[in-house]
Amino acid sequence: MSLSDSTARSEAYEVSNGAGRGGAVILCEHASHHIPPRYGDLGLAEADRQSHAAWDPGACAVARLLSDALDAPLIASKVSRLVYDCNRPPEAASAMPEKSEVIEVPGNTNLTQDQRDERVATVYTPFCEAVSQVIATRKAAGLTTALITIHSFTPVYYGSPRSVEIGILHDSDSRLADAMLDHASALPDREISRNDPYGPEDGVTHSLQLHGLQNGLANVMIEVRNDLLRTPEEEAQIAEELMTLIRPALAATQPTGGAGA
Repeated sequence: MSLSDSTARSEAYEVSNGAGRGGAVILCEHASHHIPPRYGDLGLAEADRQSHAAWDPGACAVARLLSDALDAPLIASKVSRLVYDCNRPPEAASAMPEKSEVIEVPGNTNLTQDQRDERVATVYTPFCEAVSQVIATRKAAGLTTALITIHSFTPVYYGSPRSVEIGILHDSDSRLADAMLDHASALPDREISRNDPYGPEDGVTHSLQLHGLQNGLANVMIEVRNDLLRTPEEEAQIAEELMTLIRPALAATQPTGGAGA
């Protein structure tokens, strides 16, 4: 596989615009609800296999639009997070969850160590290696890189409505998040919050830690409420709004340039 190709694919991930030279690399760890045939249906009803428990609806579409706007490589998982959540380390129970909110996942109950190791080796490790290769290739080319991960979340969680519409999440490095939030007033009709509806204490910043912090990259995780992403038109609107925050934030955190077109 050559990441200089416009698109590189494996069973576990897809790299789009791998040769992009803009100032960011974009991840979408929950891009797909696909369950490879070797895992059956995980004991789930069809509705549950299509639900937010299995993926982040709208997230990959927004990530692709941002990739185009920023001329940024995009690495997207092609396997449901119920098989393996690529935003969790192998030791985390939520990497292969037995339950997602109110949905039980029978196919993840009582997994043997060999079964867990197989999922790590065939889903998580290839995804992480693809991200590392993209970042290393860009570093060798002298390109400035910020890491942006794109997610969506449900408007109701355990019966409680969520008012936040866009969450700007960070771990110990808040440079990019701070710069984005500095421009939140440009979207006065949106409820935008820091580390909401999730934060580092919820174990959601694994990708930021592994691919961002460990490489010294400015990084941010963006969460969009998924009732704002029901149609291609809504996805395009949100992508445009996010660019209102991202473009000046990249300029502020990358003073030598590289923020993309």
